[in-house]
Amino acid sequence: MKEYHKKPRVLVTGGAGFLGSHLCAALLERGSEVICMDNLFTGSKQNIRPLMDNPNFEFIRHDVTVPLVCEVDEIFNLACPASPIHYQYNPVQTIRSSVIGAFNVLDLALQKNAKIFQASTSEVYGDPKVHPQTEDYWGNVNPVGSRSCYDEGKRCAETLIMDYHRQYGVKVKIARIFNTYGPRMHPQDGRVVSNFIVQALRNEPITVYGDGSQTRSFCYVDDLIDGFLRLMDSPDSLTGPVNLGNPVEFTIRELAEQVIQLTGSRSTLTFKNLPSDDPMQRKPNISRAQAELGWSPKVQLAAGLQKTIAYFDNLLA
Repeated sequence: MKEYHKKPRVLVTGGAGFLGSHLCAALLERGSEVICMDNLFTGSKQNIRPLMDNPNFEFIRHDVTVPLVCEVDEIFNLACPASPIHYQYNPVQTIRSSVIGAFNVLDLALQKNAKIFQASTSEVYGDPKVHPQTEDYWGNVNPVGSRSCYDEGKRCAETLIMDYHRQYGVKVKIARIFNTYGPRMHPQDGRVVSNFIVQALRNEPITVYGDGSQTRSFCYVDDLIDGFLRLMDSPDSLTGPVNLGNPVEFTIRELAEQVIQLTGSRSTLTFKNLPSDDPMQRKPNISRAQAELGWSPKVQLAAGLQKTIAYFDNLLA
């Protein structure tokens, strides 16, 4: 009798968002059936419109804080507002998305014997006193600040992931995502790359918070999605957390100047006070990803910015 091989069925929560839509497309390319779940608070149907005609793609408008029942083999949990302007808009709902959402997807994984991937964040390190940040660093997080709804929500989700793994044997993966950019970023998400590009394309003053000496490490979205898939495909013994990001560090001022140069903008820099709890340094140590996944980012900042600028130029037009 011929053995039946079914396609892996993958649930992507937050699948209509910036990262989620790229992940859905990559999963379809490798032959998976994809269920994209999103409440469209920050996600957009426009991001997944090219996927809608694919017979292996299904979209469900649903909030991760409400339990969902479906047949799945793998779950990528990306559901949570990820930019300060969005997660601070409704901080209570943000922490509900992280914590109650984690309970719901973990219960589904337990019920269906599915492997689950948790999209965590470099924000779990807070304003780090260790540089670059390694996965064994516990962080320096303000638990009562304006960013804590996101920072502590993601930290609690990591705890739940590992407790379900230890107590119930759920197969889990945790990725700590550092600053990522690329096409399909929301033009009003308040993130530094999208802010700078939109302002430069409009020849508006580019807003730099602080003196611009704070640093970030910018990973192009295609590189990050490759890291997602490698981590999910890795042996079950590698639960994570695993840092995924670009270890090449730039000051915010250097980023602004590069965006002005690449866009040919007439923009000048304007400086404002730093937001509360904004970290001064952010750079991943990716030794674990390199050793365990054979992963390193390949796209240089200038090349990635050019693709992102082209996307926003077309969007604003």
